Amino acid sequence: MRFPCRLRIAAFVCAVLVCCRASLSEERPNILFISVDDMSCDSVGAFGCELADTTPHIDRLATQGLRFEYAHMQVGNCMPCRNVMFSGRYPHNNRVEGFYQVKDVKYPSLADLMKAGGYFTGIRGKVSHSSPYLPFTWDLVLDNVTGEKAHPKNIESYYQSTTAGIAASVKAKKPFCLLINVSDPHKPFYGVVRGGRDPNKPSRVFTADEVPVPKFIPATPAVRSELAQYYSSVRRADDCVGAVLKALDESGLAERTVVFFLSDHGMPLPFAKTQLYHHSTRTPWIVRWPQVTQPDSIDKRHMISGVDLLPTLLDIAGLDHPKNLDGHSFEPLLRGQSQGGRELVFKEYNENAGGGRHPMRSVQSRRFGYIYNPWSDGERVFKTATTGTATYREMKRLAATDKNVAKRLELFDHRVREEFYDYENDPDALHNLIDDPQHQAEIAKMRGELLRWMKRTGDHALVTFEDRADEARIQKYMEGVEKASAARRANRRKRPKQRRQTNLISLAPGARATADKPFAVTIRHRLPEKLGEQLLHVTLKQGDTQQRIERQVVKISGEGKVVVTFKKTAQLKKSVRVAAFVGKDYAGNLQHINSQPIAVAEPN
Repeated sequence: MRFPCRLRIAAFVCAVLVCCRASLSEERPNILFISVDDMSCDSVGAFGCELADTTPHIDRLATQGLRFEYAHMQVGNCMPCRNVMFSGRYPHNNRVEGFYQVKDVKYPSLADLMKAGGYFTGIRGKVSHSSPYLPFTWDLVLDNVTGEKAHPKNIESYYQSTTAGIAASVKAKKPFCLLINVSDPHKPFYGVVRGGRDPNKPSRVFTADEVPVPKFIPATPAVRSELAQYYSSVRRADDCVGAVLKALDESGLAERTVVFFLSDHGMPLPFAKTQLYHHSTRTPWIVRWPQVTQPDSIDKRHMISGVDLLPTLLDIAGLDHPKNLDGHSFEPLLRGQSQGGRELVFKEYNENAGGGRHPMRSVQSRRFGYIYNPWSDGERVFKTATTGTATYREMKRLAATDKNVAKRLELFDHRVREEFYDYENDPDALHNLIDDPQHQAEIAKMRGELLRWMKRTGDHALVTFEDRADEARIQKYMEGVEKASAARRANRRKRPKQRRQTNLISLAPGARATADKPFAVTIRHRLPEKLGEQLLHVTLKQGDTQQRIERQVVKISGEGKVVVTFKKTAQLKKSVRVAAFVGKDYAGNLQHINSQPIAVAEPN
């Protein structure tokens, strides 16, 4: 069977949803989840950004809904973080601890639950990072609504994707659950392109002399220059969010749609991304639920985190929870109620995109944060994407002559076994208080809370934490997880890559198109028997802008030809192009072809 876990999950989902609290015929709210990638919470104006005008659209959304002062993600990197949100389970329980697929899952994820509950599900961006395996069971992948995969930094494409997702749900006569994942301000930042000028310009570009510099990195011209690129990318992310919200407003469904907005973790610079510090995981979480959340309100009391997202969405949709979720719904908070048990969040990090294994665990209250780093032994060096930044290179340069920077670099590269910070007074985590006599009682309390959490959730790192003085036990654990990571990487290298084919379809469009007259395109196909029946997507586009005019989808199998006729030709300009691909969606297509520009004649 091609996807052995899918049928098991489908059966499980059906079982847990038999007793939905809301009838499928009852009108339920649409759900629009918007995320940005690698944006620190304090880069958003509504959350106290020192730089003016970074996020006007997000700020406007904040005035329309409820924002959480104490919201965090579990993990400081993308794929593990998103799988926590959409599974409602911590990484050691959903098993997506790094950037690798888990095929034999035995738990349902967001798309499974929403689809079984009568929702239309769609996703734009981060498709491979938002589920435990690929291909996953989304109703629609919105990365290629114009016939070609949209550039992840293109603002207009987010408007097009959202519009297409909403339209598809209306056609299906179902409420929608759409995940629109904006790529910015993930690197590469605005202005950092190969071979020329960045075509995806934000509505405002910031300069090095105006940007604030976080205290956890040095304030030098090189760092300021990179931060200017980062903040310009923040503004571009905000432009994309504005485009998404514009599409929602134009649909006429905004008043029936719950909007969630957040960032998956902090900025992609040292001491933020791929860490568990305050600025690594704090997220600008906003919820706008018309007639439910109070406009321009702030929750300054309760702590919420990414693991709570799924159960909250299920409550909003009126669907029962599957068993064994780690997260807890905060839907009562959206209604202005109070909720107990929201004094702490628990965080964990395990592995980076390259397979570097550096497990960390953390517990954080509104004021304090404790971090445990079993990997830190003075010898292992931290592997992370942020070492490829100009800021890290600047730290390396300065460390040769600046003792303070050298000390910070040493902490970044090797860390220490335990850290404790007073985030209320030291949000940049500059002063490790682990040995401070005045804080030993609070440190002991935090250690106890982390121990109980590790036991309650079955954390595999518990064996190292119960007796932190047993160095041999810690080293044995580290060698085991490093060996497992190496085996996964070796297995990926051995697996043959699925290559797109070049001989399944060929294009024979007409020599000339005429405005206001039907335009026929002939596609020849030769599909091997093992491919069975496939979908053929054929798109007519403007020749200069590549804007889609019309798309048709037909079924093909075996050898033969099909003729596709486009009728929406009144808007044809000087030239057109024809694109076609074979497969369920563009992301997993078997072959994709494009024509050369075809001249458009004036009507007779």
